[in-house]
Amino acid sequence: MSKKELRAAEAVAKVSAGRMTAVEAAASLGVTDRTVRRMKAKVRRGGIAALAHRGRGRPGNRAMPKRERRKMEKALKERYPDFRPGFAAEKLRELHGIDRDPKTVASVMAALGLWIPRRGKAAAAHRMWRERRARQGELLQYDGSYHPWLEARLPGPGGLPAELCLLAAIDDATGTVPQAEIAEHEGVLPTLAFWRGYAENRGLPEAVYLDKFSTYKVNARVAAENPDTRTQFGRVMASLGVKVIFANSPQAKGRVERLFRTLQDRLVKELRLRGVSTVEEANRFIRDVFLPAFNRRFGRPAREAGDRHRKLAADERRRLGQIFCREDWRTLTNDFTVPHGPLWYQLLPSPRLALRPKDRVCVRTEPDGRVTLWVREKPANFRVVEKGRPTGGAD
Repeated sequence: MSKKELRAAEAVAKVSAGRMTAVEAAASLGVTDRTVRRMKAKVRRGGIAALAHRGRGRPGNRAMPKRERRKMEKALKERYPDFRPGFAAEKLRELHGIDRDPKTVASVMAALGLWIPRRGKAAAAHRMWRERRARQGELLQYDGSYHPWLEARLPGPGGLPAELCLLAAIDDATGTVPQAEIAEHEGVLPTLAFWRGYAENRGLPEAVYLDKFSTYKVNARVAAENPDTRTQFGRVMASLGVKVIFANSPQAKGRVERLFRTLQDRLVKELRLRGVSTVEEANRFIRDVFLPAFNRRFGRPAREAGDRHRKLAADERRRLGQIFCREDWRTLTNDFTVPHGPLWYQLLPSPRLALRPKDRVCVRTEPDGRVTLWVREKPANFRVVEKGRPTGGAD
């Protein structure tokens, strides 16, 4: 019997012995005196045990049918052992026809040892709330997250799962993710490829909010104090009129940080369920399937109507390769060659371009690896040479 039932039995015994009135017993138990009289009658007919709840030890009227529970347990153990209860509940409803709320799923997972309920949260530092931007396109938070997104299906060095970088932008006003894609790393060329695709498809946001990773910000103190010193990313954004805002801590860009925690849970498992094993397949799935469903579920309307993205002008669209590229400057030697990385480029006669030794040559590398050479903003013909021994090449 429970403590409550034992207290009731003690009070009924006192009433039966004449040491307490029914009204007094009712007041001590928080019930009416009529209830006390009914309990006294039960004890007279069936003894103290009659006060125990009759449903104890029996399945509840709203208990899950055993067949459904077995089906749920089998699915959880075989397909969703590391899912969180909320996500597992979605998949059970979507793929197995089991429509149960996350709390019910959590209790089943806990019974199977697949889920340990959280007992409490550590105290957090005090922070100030910031209101979301009012309209779509005013501010995008952007970052990259290294993770074995394809797990063991894409092995890396030493046979371990390949750790790739997911580049993603989240709109501050709506919480939607307009673009996300997996790349090898968070370097200059993958980042420029990401934003070139974004600009072509959606236009340019008013501002981008990101951390102080070296791809985005010159962190050497002397260079950082020079306002003319920019990273390749900063140069591209400045040329397009996009404001770049740097966060001083990971917590300051909490929206994109929380996004990656969610994606490391949900996206990894969605890719697993579909057996995706290549970066190309993963990016196609993210673009065509995952993001539309994710944004429908987690997006929210902006406070104000309208879109602050700026569409690319016709001239900008024509010059995308010249804009979204890495620029390195070299000096033309007396034999009209310039070094760049491990290669040397021999500049050839070019229409409407007079070349002179000591000219400044801009070497532009596009995200796909294509290299072009420019002198005074005019394209120059060239070929690759090995210094002292031509190797041939293309204009």
